[in-house]
Amino acid sequence: MTDCIFCKIIAGEIPSKQVYSDDHAIAFLDVDPFKQGHTLVVPREHVSDALAAPDVLASIAPAVSATGRLLRDRLGASGMNILSNVGEDAGQSVFHLHVHLVPRYSDDPGMGSLLRKVPGASLDEVHARLTA
Repeated sequence: MTDCIFCKIIAGEIPSKQVYSDDHAIAFLDVDPFKQGHTLVVPREHVSDALAAPDVLASIAPAVSATGRLLRDRLGASGMNILSNVGEDAGQSVFHLHVHLVPRYSDDPGMGSLLRKVPGASLDEVHARLTA
């Protein structure tokens, strides 16, 4: 799609802090993270959401798993929230399937604090730690 920001990121037309890629997906740091290391995993194929084409969600599962391990191992996360919003009422704002990986740390645990943004290292610093 010509107006999809994630399609433009995948095509290299918009820069991103990419931390993982394979034949089916890429993963890059969220530009407005909830927690340090908040990363999005998106399929290379344009699909509007996780319910539009469940086979695509399954195809990116290895990327979700690999990226989650990378975040845990390199950033020292003790937990991880993995979620995908479907539809505007659920909070989806970019209509290209994406899975949020939100690393969690012992100093800010629980679902209640998930959406409370905590300042952390800059995107450049986090990206360097993940791609070193």
